[in-house]
Amino acid sequence: MTEIEAAATEEIETEAGTGRVSWYEAETPAYVLAVSHGAGGGIEARDLRALAAVLPAHGVTVALVEQPWRVAGKKLAPAPKTLDAGWRGLWPALAKPGLPVIAGGRSAGARVACRTAAELGAVAVLALSFPLHPPGRPEKSRADELLGAGVPTLVVQGGNDPFGRPEEFPEGAFGLVEVPYGDHGFAVPKRAPLGQDEALMVITGGVVEWIASLP
Repeated sequence: MTEIEAAATEEIETEAGTGRVSWYEAETPAYVLAVSHGAGGGIEARDLRALAAVLPAHGVTVALVEQPWRVAGKKLAPAPKTLDAGWRGLWPALAKPGLPVIAGGRSAGARVACRTAAELGAVAVLALSFPLHPPGRPEKSRADELLGAGVPTLVVQGGNDPFGRPEEFPEGAFGLVEVPYGDHGFAVPKRAPLGQDEALMVITGGVVEWIASLP
């Protein structure tokens, strides 16, 4: 999938430290999709890059958000309370263009988006690889965070995600796109009947369709 360069990058001070936003701008945007990384990686994640490359052509400006701990070069993500504080501190910059903002994230970032969406005024939530439970611990469900988002929500989940396969998700008022054979990072095995680029197209196509359906 074609890589594109950010139109602009800005650093923003928050109570959790200095965060960073990289902007991938649509010519005539209808939304901003603000999407952050997980606890084990940054905005170089394949799904985040794919969204930044594809969505601007569909009228969605994409803001890839780096949490302060990541900007500071730390290896381990802080507690959820600190992640939420960092996201809150970055939100005014994300809302500054004056467009409706879709809050998004992958893994731990998806949890942050769900926990803060209603409070911050997000119009919807995109939850990529939502960590429904720790691997092998289905009894430690985080479904309440997803179900409590309070705004239209789309989950995009790998079919083989050890943090929660699509069939493990509860009934609820959210959409779900399955990426067949995908793991937590949406990597697909070489023996899978669809390639990596096709898996990314499932993600971007599903997100484009969902955003077009938002009220």
